Amino acid sequence: MSKEQQNKDVVGRWFKEYWGNPWNPAVVDDLAAADVVVHYPLHGPWKGPEVVKRKMTEFREAFPDLNFWGVGDLIAEGDFVVGRWDGGGTHTGPAFDDMALGSLPANSGRSMRFTGTTVFKLRDGKIVEEIGEEGALTALQGLGIVPTKAA
Repeated sequence: MSKEQQNKDVVGRWFKEYWGNPWNPAVVDDLAAADVVVHYPLHGPWKGPEVVKRKMTEFREAFPDLNFWGVGDLIAEGDFVVGRWDGGGTHTGPAFDDMALGSLPANSGRSMRFTGTTVFKLRDGKIVEEIGEEGALTALQGLGIVPTKAA
C-alpha cells in the first residue's frame, strides 16, 4: 500500500471517528501526533491531544447532535491529505463560547449547517496538523451571531 493511501486511510478514520457521530475520543490517542494542531478560523488553534479531546468534548456537549462527514474523494500527495466535508449540529446544550466571534447562551436551539475544506499533514502515520477553512459565515448566521442580509 502506498504512503498516500495509508495517509488517506488515517484521515478517513479521523473523519469518521473524530468528527462523526458518535465520536470516539480514543481516536485522538490512536491517530494524532503528540504535537498535533487542529485549527479552524471559527475556533482558533487547539494544540496537543488533550486540548483536542477537551475542546471536542465541549463542542459536543453544546451540540449533542454534532456530525461532520467527508464528501467526495480524499486527495493525497506525500505527507498531505485534503478533504471536503459537510456538517453541523443544533445547540441544545450548555453555553458555548469557543467561537472567535460571539458566544451562545445555554440551549439556544439554533442550528448550523455548513461545508469546508481541510488540509491534513501527517508524519509517520499520525496527524500533525489539521488546518481547515469552514463556512464560518454560514455557521455564524445559522447560530444568529451574524445577521443575514435581507433579500
